[in-house]
Formats: sequence, structure tokens, C-alpha cells
Amino acid sequence: MVTIRLARGGAKARPFFHVVVANSRDKRDGNHIERLGFFNPIAVGQDVEFQLDEGRYAYWVSVGAQATPRVKKLVKQFRSAASQTATAA
Repeated sequence: MVTIRLARGGAKARPFFHVVVANSRDKRDGNHIERLGFFNPIAVGQDVEFQLDEGRYAYWVSVGAQATPRVKKLVKQFRSAASQTATAA
């Protein structure tokens, strides 16, 4: 099964996650098929906290890839934040 999940990077106590498409049997930080974006949980100031290639995400979901609950939550959270920012402008 193909999953869309987070792969950890960064240093000790400074996490950084890549949003990747991977085989569910591969290791968390192992091989992946495609990198879709990133999530930086400790972003401050002008740093970007979450970035995702929406087109590729939609493609992978359409062909049957299953996003993990954490990725689904992040996508939903930042889509709603983006729509609120667009309506406020």
C-alpha cells in the first residue's frame, strides 16, 4: 500500500519533517517515491511552517494513496488557514 506520511529530518531537539509518498512497508525515514512538501513545527517569524504541492497530493490521493491521520490534519488545518487569509484580503 502507498501512504502519504511524514519523514523526520533535522537535528536533535529541532525536528523537521518532509511530507513524502512511500510504500507503507518501508522505514519511516527510508526510501520514498516522491517528496510533496515539508512541515516545520518550530517555525518562527518569516519561516514557512507548512508547504505542500497540492496538485501532486491530489493526484496521489486519486490513485489510492492513503494519507496518515497527521498529514490529513495538517492539510485540513492549513487549507482552512489559507482560505481565511484569502477571504480577509
